[in-house]
Order: sequence, then C-alpha cells, then structure tokens
Amino acid sequence: MKHALLHGAAYVLLALLVCAPRAGRAQTPRTDAPVQLAVQTLDGKTFNLASERGKWVIVNFWATWCSPCLAEMPDISRYVAAHKNVVAIGLAYQPEPLADVLKFVRKHPVNYPLARIDMQHPPAGVQMPMGLPTTDLIAPDGQLAKRFIGPVNAKLLDAAIAAYGKAGRG
Repeated sequence: MKHALLHGAAYVLLALLVCAPRAGRAQTPRTDAPVQLAVQTLDGKTFNLASERGKWVIVNFWATWCSPCLAEMPDISRYVAAHKNVVAIGLAYQPEPLADVLKFVRKHPVNYPLARIDMQHPPAGVQMPMGLPTTDLIAPDGQLAKRFIGPVNAKLLDAAIAAYGKAGRG
C-alpha cells in the first residue's frame, strides 16, 4: 500500500511538472550534429529520421494524460497535411501499458506515425524532454532547428522554419 501511494504521488508530481504552462517556449539547440532517431511505430513499422533527410521533421513528445499534448495533436496533423515538405513522428513518453496508449490513439487519431518511448531506456541519440509537450523541429539537413517546450502551432512552426532559413542554414 505504501509503495502504491508513493508511486501514485510521484506520478502526479511528474504530471504537474511536465504539463506546467510554458506554451511555445523555445530552447536553443545544443549541437549542430544531425539528430539520430530510429523507433518502431505503434503500427509495427520503422521510423528512421535519417530516411527523412530533405524534409522538415516534427518530433513531438506527448503523453495520454497531458491535456496540452492532446490539444496540439490535431494542429500538428493539419500542419503536416498542409506542407508536403514536412513529416512528423509522435513519441508517447509515458509508463502506461501499451494497451492504454493504443486505446488513446484509436480515440484520438492523427495522420502521422506514433511510437512509444521507453522512459528507462530511451532511443540512442535522443535528448529526452524535461516537460510535456516538447517538440523538436528537425531541419532538412538533419540538425535540430528548434526545441519547443509547451504546445506548438502553425505560427510557431512557420516562424522557426523561417528563422532557420534566415540564419543561412535552411
């Protein structure tokens, strides 16, 4: 019982910290090295960031219990649908059983692939989020163009893409 209470309290604290309101706040990229990411998606396929070179890639960290994450998912779907040079991958960052994640996805479909990240053993080369939602915008050259902490929308994505191009990097 005591262990269950401690586990529950830790989960609630994590949820509060992760979903703290910081909408659209961007962090400066830490490196110019190409970002590496290869994951198995929920539908059993492989998503490899290296295969997406030449396109902008939205890497969105989310969780079923994060209401700002849920709110931004349709915006990301619309953005991807409206931009032929943009793809996205959603990374479920949570300890819930896979069945719970799949149930959530059936209720809230998106038009981009989703994968579940093991919080204890994250994929190599991925800078894990400090809060949710977190979105990494990967440039066509494979470099991290912008990291957003908080919900993203078309205006923020457009501004980040334009800024990357103005810096002579796009």
